[in-house]
Amino acid sequence: MASTAPDRDHMAALEKGLAVIECFDAIHDKLTIADVARATDLSRAAARRCLLTLAKIGYAEFDGKFFRLTPRVLRLGYAWLASTALPQLVQPFLERLSEETHESSSASLLDGHEIVYIARSAQRRIMSVGLSVGSRLPAFCSSMGRMLLAALPPEEAQARILAGKPHALTPRTVTEIAQLMPILARAQAQGYCLVDQELELGLVSLAVPLVNARGEVVAAFNLSGQAQRNSAEAMAEAFLPKMRAMQAMLQPLIK
Repeated sequence: MASTAPDRDHMAALEKGLAVIECFDAIHDKLTIADVARATDLSRAAARRCLLTLAKIGYAEFDGKFFRLTPRVLRLGYAWLASTALPQLVQPFLERLSEETHESSSASLLDGHEIVYIARSAQRRIMSVGLSVGSRLPAFCSSMGRMLLAALPPEEAQARILAGKPHALTPRTVTEIAQLMPILARAQAQGYCLVDQELELGLVSLAVPLVNARGEVVAAFNLSGQAQRNSAEAMAEAFLPKMRAMQAMLQPLIK
């Protein structure tokens, strides 16, 4: 069998370096060479070279045992935010929606099996973890994630869900793909998605897609609140019309 020709435009070293950066998160804020090698499936030698290079150019620091990322890494994320109009476009709409509903609102994009927050207006802290621009959550059990997955071909949505190895975050979390796919189909058909305490107990969330002028789903936004104040059904009844209005106002503005 003929071997596949290498892609001359593919920079393996850059790919490895970015994979090393992605190893670090809120739980793994400091890592050894061995930690990084395990997380990336790189050899210890390759992991060491990547980490030392990142340290040399200021993206990481080394204390003799552990490596940590430095604030310089924020330049990578800021480059995207500065070059993309969507977060700035959506932010004032989210702020107005939060003021009118007294609930927290957010917008996100789908990235693999996760959602990434690109804008947020928080009325109060509603989750045990703090959420801000750049925060990530599992797509399969979040309202915005399900709304974005629902816009994909079913085979792709299923592949993304399975890639994230879904596991229960609360006793209410739906994890079986046979149950999740009909939930996505329903969200796609009705144009909104409700998630009732599947991401965190006490948290209910309602999401709708952000659609551009060509009718393509480019992002999603939501309202999230506490179950003791509003049931999922009550939230949909009270707030869905306002969210639909915001959706309609934004559509002709989104490219």
